[in-house]
Amino acid sequence: MKALLLTEYGKLSMAEVPDPPTAEDEAVVRVRACGICGSDIHGYTGATGRRIPPLVMGHEAAGVIERVGAQVGGFAPGDRVTFDSTISCGRCEFCRRGEVNLCDARRVLGVSCSDYRRHGAFAEFVSVPARILHHLPDSLPFERAALVEALAVAVHAADRRRPSASDRVVVIGCGMIGLLVVQVLRARGCRSITAVDVDERRRGLAAHLGSEHTAADTSGCADADHVFEAVGRAETVAAAIHCARKGGAVTLIGNLAPEVPLPLQAVVTREVSLFGSCASSGEYPEAIALLTTGAVDVAPLISAVAPLHEGAAWFDRLHRGNEGLMKVVLTP
Repeated sequence: MKALLLTEYGKLSMAEVPDPPTAEDEAVVRVRACGICGSDIHGYTGATGRRIPPLVMGHEAAGVIERVGAQVGGFAPGDRVTFDSTISCGRCEFCRRGEVNLCDARRVLGVSCSDYRRHGAFAEFVSVPARILHHLPDSLPFERAALVEALAVAVHAADRRRPSASDRVVVIGCGMIGLLVVQVLRARGCRSITAVDVDERRRGLAAHLGSEHTAADTSGCADADHVFEAVGRAETVAAAIHCARKGGAVTLIGNLAPEVPLPLQAVVTREVSLFGSCASSGEYPEAIALLTTGAVDVAPLISAVAPLHEGAAWFDRLHRGNEGLMKVVLTP
């Protein structure tokens, strides 16, 4: 099959690679759309060390089942599906509690690190365990269904401590996840949402997608009941904590920096609750429903849909980051 292969850091090439095998509990999916995630860009440059070449990246995908293993039930060739990016073991204490994102043996599609290698979906076919598959309705285009993974991340973040409809909410960072969090909160009835971003165009998108107010910084965002931080830098984490009211909450989603200083006194003396949010944990059905009903609109977030063979050029453009691109979806 043809695949977009990371041959070395900073270099992607179309290549012929072996078709994925069909294990007894797995399905082989013909990929119809796969989104380029920000983590793929960091992997492309080698910044994270979690995408060691040679590797087929890609974990935000949707397609049609080509074939299934002998032990697979509930799915058949021809079914339209998407799938979780996380492959959990199903046996550890976290999996038994339903916290699959915290699995001790967690693997991620399209990731290669010191512990494992799992090829992803920038290819004609990808093999995934049937337990992480989800059916898609016929009405949902594959290009939008490729964003279910990102939306599930946003739903999970919104659920770490769910704001009430009357809460004053601030979302810092209007990238893909921040804008999806805005929409999830709006769909759940939150009325007072302020979206913060230095980029004027992204603030405009936030307003269009449901934010009541927008701001270029957090100077006017004090006493928020709940702050969602979707950047992951030292300055934005500190700003999120200082935005929260006494007894308020901060959910940390972004993780660009592995370590940031913590304004400890502000957290302790004001009793601010901090929640970390990692990936998703069972939110795919809700994410699919939000897209299908139109409660969340991802169309304005898709900057381009392009064939897989143009993938290297799009990776380069996204890495340069000077065009204001949001989500690029590749179609094998």
